[in-house]
Amino acid sequence: MATEMANTDPEGIDGVRMTWNAWPRTKVEASKCVIPIAASISPIRTHPLIPTNPYEPLRCKTCSAVLNPFCRVDFSALIWICPFCFQRNHFPHHFSGISETNVPAELYPQYTTIEYALPVHDVHHTLPPPVYVFVLDTCMIEEELGFAKSALQQALEFLPENALVGFVSFGTQVQVHELGYSDMSKVYVFRGSKEMTKDQVLEQLGLGGGFAGGRRPGGVPVPGQGFQKGPVQPNAGVTRFLLPASEGAYIIHSLLEELGTDQWPVAPGNRSLRCTGVALSVAAGLLGACLPGTGARMVALVGGPCTEGPGSIISKDLSDPVRSHKDLDKDAAPYFRKAVQFYEELAKQMVSQGHVLDLFASALDQVGVAEMKVIIERTGGLVVLAESFGHSVFKDSFKRVFEKGEESLGLAHNGTLDITCSKDIKIQGIIGPCTSLEKKGPAVANTVIGQGNTTSWKLCGLDKDTCLTVFFDISSSDKDPSGNVNPQLYIQTTTRYQGVDGQPKLRVTTITRRWVESAVVSEELMQGFDQETAAVVMARLTSYKMEMEEAFDATRWIDRNLIRLCSKFGDYRKDDPSSFSLNPSFSLFPQFMFNLRRSQFVQVFNNSPDETAYFRMMLNRESITNATVMIQPSLISYSFNSLPSPALLDVASISADRILLLDSYFSVVVFHGMTIAQWRNNGYQHQPEHQAFAQLLQAPHDDAELIIRERFPVPRLVVCDQHGSQARFLLAKLNPSATYNNEVATAGMDVIFTDDVNLQVFFEHLQRLAVQTS
Repeated sequence: MATEMANTDPEGIDGVRMTWNAWPRTKVEASKCVIPIAASISPIRTHPLIPTNPYEPLRCKTCSAVLNPFCRVDFSALIWICPFCFQRNHFPHHFSGISETNVPAELYPQYTTIEYALPVHDVHHTLPPPVYVFVLDTCMIEEELGFAKSALQQALEFLPENALVGFVSFGTQVQVHELGYSDMSKVYVFRGSKEMTKDQVLEQLGLGGGFAGGRRPGGVPVPGQGFQKGPVQPNAGVTRFLLPASEGAYIIHSLLEELGTDQWPVAPGNRSLRCTGVALSVAAGLLGACLPGTGARMVALVGGPCTEGPGSIISKDLSDPVRSHKDLDKDAAPYFRKAVQFYEELAKQMVSQGHVLDLFASALDQVGVAEMKVIIERTGGLVVLAESFGHSVFKDSFKRVFEKGEESLGLAHNGTLDITCSKDIKIQGIIGPCTSLEKKGPAVANTVIGQGNTTSWKLCGLDKDTCLTVFFDISSSDKDPSGNVNPQLYIQTTTRYQGVDGQPKLRVTTITRRWVESAVVSEELMQGFDQETAAVVMARLTSYKMEMEEAFDATRWIDRNLIRLCSKFGDYRKDDPSSFSLNPSFSLFPQFMFNLRRSQFVQVFNNSPDETAYFRMMLNRESITNATVMIQPSLISYSFNSLPSPALLDVASISADRILLLDSYFSVVVFHGMTIAQWRNNGYQHQPEHQAFAQLLQAPHDDAELIIRERFPVPRLVVCDQHGSQARFLLAKLNPSATYNNEVATAGMDVIFTDDVNLQVFFEHLQRLAVQTS
């Protein structure tokens, strides 16, 4: 069983994958490895073998690391030695019964990951309920608003009875609905053109004064204290604006029934005035006053660009196009910096409150996801980008957020991640949905990548698929003179979070890897290279550099690193390209880089800044397996004479009598060859003698359905025929081995009209450059 699990589940019980599984000992050696030393971690990924302990963990008194299977234990003296700082710690008296034959779960060698269900510190032992504030845009056409309202009404039915709900709608102004006022509907209106501080918002809602429980001045709630004095502090705000779903759902239902599109007049040739920024900041202020320090989500449904007040991305004049990548490069997007700055400030406020922003943006034009990327990433929110609120991408994704049981996303809240490492390892930072808590320590590196300068991060929102990339640095410049070097290195991650049911939990994962001693390229170093993880880490690093560094040439940077990697780890005779070969641990990597160069992460030419921001957020938060599919899609071929089988991601895989299924993560394409399409149009599948053809047509649809059901956000399904207009979804991803200017094409095959190099030419150039004497 264990071996089968290992094959299908490369992350294992720990949910960790590293670019290198054997680490070079010195900084110089590490830089020669070309690919950075990084780990992809899934802080709360579910796994059937993870045990749960119903008590607080035992920690080292010097470095706070948690007791784990790599600790040396002296059973007779009841002492354990911490593998990180070598401190000798005494077991407390309730561990006195342990012996070599009776050890607690956290010392079992197979339980390198373990979960602790922490005791609830409040008097009534009540767990905090889930909290949702829905923020709905009303500047839409009647039909779109109808779709959005029905999605909201459906979501309200899925919520647990005790969940607290609030409702804010906005157009040119913001309306905060006081649900607790039962005599009639009572609304507080805020002007959309005016930036407001948190205190002004509270003043106007009548929530001024510091009575909200568990808040310290200056912000971050003490862990476990946001809800210490009993259940949610029943301050006036909670009972007025947030109601349990059992009552609130009905009230919001009736409000939605009456809610029409925004009535503010829009002059011809103008965009409607939409104050998204003010609406989000009012909702954040409301949550901060009512429930600081306990998990809560703001769920925003936005149907167009913000044109009014702070966070605006464009003027209201329709002749002004929304910013493009070219505008951003030339600094010709006058609103961009200011909007990003506004959302950065709002992100800080929400992170200090421990709250999450989920964005569902559905519009044909851009809505400002590029500007809001910072607040979604820092708070760990979900983001879905669709063309319309009636599209299955939005409808099915929105439904998944509120589903329970097997299908649920496992949304958890208010997490804090801490990382402890062996002494020569430094942490540069994390790329992914988190915020640095600026907690300094000896393990902080001088160079920063992503959220750095810390050994502790805030994860306001996280789910069972959340994945973070941690970048490490080796600090030692030479060998330890005393000669007593430990051949193993250790890294421990501890994630304290509020589970789906509100239960406070602590997940502890301790991993170990080997140091490799040697100046020459060792077999052990090469065997320990994980090419999928390396490809994804390079993609994340490239995207990060494209955003952070002016005039960064991504293609050139990827090529240079690939050539360096191949000349260091390849087998060849100097200056003889035909002698070049790569170890199997590296052989897929060049192909990943070829597809990364052509992917939407690097070639932003055909995408809007909103789409690019969306793709990058997904790349940074998904597991290695999912991110690999984003970079290099998978292709399956269906035909009469063979079982469904993987096909090469190449235009040569297209043939008239085949159906292809392409999974490129954001879209799933079912592509019918010419002959198949003609037979289908003639209705052969309905004739009893052509049962086999009907099954052939159905098979890819069934497989596509399986992919779609397991994925969030729900991908877009494209069903197309060879030479049809939608076939571009497939052709754009294939290797152009046959183009309009070469003679390879055979009958029934397609050609691609492009001047891009194909994989063959790319490899030939790579081999020639890798074997050159530098």
